[in-house]
Amino acid sequence: MKTLIKNGTLITASETFRADLLIEGEKITRVGFNLTESPDLQIDATGKLIMPGGVDPHVHLDLPMFDTVSSDDHYSGHKAAAFGGTTTALDFVVLEDEGFEPSVELWMKKAEKAAIDYSFHMNLTRFDDDLAQSIPSLMKMGVQTLKVFTAYNGRLRLDDGGIFRALQIARDNGMLVMAHCENGDVIERLTEQARAEGRSSPIWHALTRPAWGAVESSLRMAAMAEQADAPVYIVHMNAAGEVDMLRYARERGVKVMGETCPQYLFFTLDHIARPDGAKWICSPPMRTEADNARLWEGLSQNILQTIGTDHCPFFYDGTRPILYEGEEIAIPGKELGRDDFTKIPNGIPGIQDRLPVLWTYGVNAGYLTPNQFVAYTSSNPAKIFGLYPRKGALIAGADADVVIWDPEKRVKYGKAHSHQRTDYNVYEDWELKGYPEKVFLRGKLIVDGDQWKGARGGGEFLKRGVGEVL
Repeated sequence: MKTLIKNGTLITASETFRADLLIEGEKITRVGFNLTESPDLQIDATGKLIMPGGVDPHVHLDLPMFDTVSSDDHYSGHKAAAFGGTTTALDFVVLEDEGFEPSVELWMKKAEKAAIDYSFHMNLTRFDDDLAQSIPSLMKMGVQTLKVFTAYNGRLRLDDGGIFRALQIARDNGMLVMAHCENGDVIERLTEQARAEGRSSPIWHALTRPAWGAVESSLRMAAMAEQADAPVYIVHMNAAGEVDMLRYARERGVKVMGETCPQYLFFTLDHIARPDGAKWICSPPMRTEADNARLWEGLSQNILQTIGTDHCPFFYDGTRPILYEGEEIAIPGKELGRDDFTKIPNGIPGIQDRLPVLWTYGVNAGYLTPNQFVAYTSSNPAKIFGLYPRKGALIAGADADVVIWDPEKRVKYGKAHSHQRTDYNVYEDWELKGYPEKVFLRGKLIVDGDQWKGARGGGEFLKRGVGEVL
């Protein structure tokens, strides 16, 4: 199959230029002016933008939590991603008692229904000598990233000694440690006090996870990375002070990188304080308008490196089914914590929302250039996680993951427009300008306007190599 996209404006992480783009099979084969071919399909992209498919570095699909599971699996979540212009998603494997290989095999089984390309990070939620010796084996499985936690005491957290050893092992094997940074000890103490005082509403989820815990934990993680001479990637930065700490460390040569997510750019504690505040419950929580503003500055000034989603959706009311692809479905959700904020499943939807929302309220609003938009949402994640230039690039030899973007298309966004498999959307009734028109995955048209042309099992597992430190 040969596809020629004519007269579009190509946007990469560094350039914006008019050109034609030729796709043959699964690859981009030529980029240039006035290409004369005899394609099977020719698309006139006059007035449209051509961008590489989005790479979401941080999603949670089919994730068990409390007494339920995140409501998008590797089909429904991937389908939603594609409608939003994302063609690659990186999920997190839960570490089972049996070790790394059975854990990865379980997630590979879950992902057999994948609709876009995907890869995995490994949650490193316990540590002993046997696991330490097994960490390098993950590279043979195509997994080059470990995620550690400084919170969730007794469940997910490693002590600093374990984290430091993981950093050293990662350094010696061309791997990367990712870190969830909050102060687990402070959270546990504040949660105990809140529950003892009968505090049960959603806002207490945020009030028991103060921003200073994220700030000091981020700097502590950077300090450990420097002492181990290893890179570290801090996930979902959410507080102004974290941007300051990231800048401080990077200016001193520390190999630390930072990710933020759209929810931390737009929402605050006031949303969690609403009667339906459980919709906005995720970890870490939203902060203040001042934090929103500093995160935007961090993006505008290139202090941060990526924008992921931390997509981990749950039903707001899982007792009431929704219609998904013609079938009724209901999954227990945030109603589980109606009387106890500690039982509200932590996570919100976002995998489809990321690119359209950031284009309207980031690029159109002047916070991001179009090139920064592509860098943060596609090229940088591809580089950091060992996928570039196969992904995140519009060059000959790259996978033909291509988005034709209509910068003039207006959408009143929300649940009715989204394909995320849940019963609400945090961007309900937002007015968007700029939206994907067509989305190609390795040369195959999988989204054409409102039509889904993709398929269960159409995605491929991406075996990754050593990534870059940006």
